[in-house]
Amino acid sequence: MLILFDIDGTILLTQRAGTAAMQAAAQELFGHHFTFDGIEMGGWLDPIIWHAVATANGIEDPASHHDRFRAAYKQHFEDRLANNPTVQVLPGVVDLLSALIVEEDVTLGLVTGNYPETGLLKLQAAGIDPSIFKVAAWGTDGSHRRELPLVAMAQYEAHCGQAIAPSDVVIIGDTLHDIDCAKANGCRSIAVSTGFCPADKLAANEPDLLVIDLSDTQLLVKWMLRPARKASI
Repeated sequence: MLILFDIDGTILLTQRAGTAAMQAAAQELFGHHFTFDGIEMGGWLDPIIWHAVATANGIEDPASHHDRFRAAYKQHFEDRLANNPTVQVLPGVVDLLSALIVEEDVTLGLVTGNYPETGLLKLQAAGIDPSIFKVAAWGTDGSHRRELPLVAMAQYEAHCGQAIAPSDVVIIGDTLHDIDCAKANGCRSIAVSTGFCPADKLAANEPDLLVIDLSDTQLLVKWMLRPARKASI
């Protein structure tokens, strides 16, 4: 069983420190007129966000500026975390991770739009050991979120020495993009309304399970592991 977690809005919230650091980085490079207004960010890959916001601000050839933006974003984010720690672990996350770690047939992983370096900073700031996630598909690992579960599944095969069926993969996330990428790859989805997407909107996109938060550890573990245990009988 492979359990893949999104980060922002699912594991933790940064109180928009990430968005603020992105804007500060862009303004450092291109001037204070640079704005993120009107740019949808939830569930998107960080490189896609950069391309969209750069284009909206009239930056020619965004790809040629991407590495500079990425480095500046990391620095601004580190500075914000050092000066004003704002990362908040969401309800139930620590207990759920602790319960899943001890399950013999479970591998934990990440499927997230974050750059690796800033995603790791967020987890560390939340007091979560990134090493518990044995596979990780980051925003730099595909051109669309639908590609990321396949990356994680390939990493699982390399790590465990055997392929995994999509039906044995659970994707936990707080946006419509998380539900969509699970469906597109034949994986199961748990939608959690701890991010910025309302529960009714999540429900309309028909996740396999919808929860308000991740507090009910027993229910969630039982639901996730049921198929694997049936298959082993």
